Amino acid sequence: MFIRITEKIEASPEVVWNAISDIQTHVEWMADASDIRITSEQTEGIGVTFDCDTKVGPLKTTDKMQITEWTPNQTLTIRHKGLVEGTGSFILEKNSDGKTLFIWEEKLDFPLLFGGRVTEFFAKPVLIKIWKKNLFRLKHLVETSERS
Repeated sequence: MFIRITEKIEASPEVVWNAISDIQTHVEWMADASDIRITSEQTEGIGVTFDCDTKVGPLKTTDKMQITEWTPNQTLTIRHKGLVEGTGSFILEKNSDGKTLFIWEEKLDFPLLFGGRVTEFFAKPVLIKIWKKNLFRLKHLVETSERS
């Protein structure tokens, strides 16, 4: 399953990057992430590993995650391992006005034991709704801290 959502944030990519590069702060704007624990010695960059407790409706899981791409002010990609596996990327594009187009792409695979493609069909609109809300929360967080 592939999901791509976008949000324009009234801040530079550098400011947005500062808001997303500390993985542990993702719980502040991701409603589906309840706790993040870094499991590697390093805390930023390629190779960082962490456990993320995730809750979507009644479903709770802990995903093992690893940063696989880290290009400051541009791209942060994370590999997920758990009930659902795949990759998620945050891509920051600078608009002509200096603001940021935040692109969130997820490529996820639901195992057959978990319903496979049938579950993907029903999960996709739910995940899109959650992630759009997450991006709105991030936008609000970044834009209000920019004004302070």
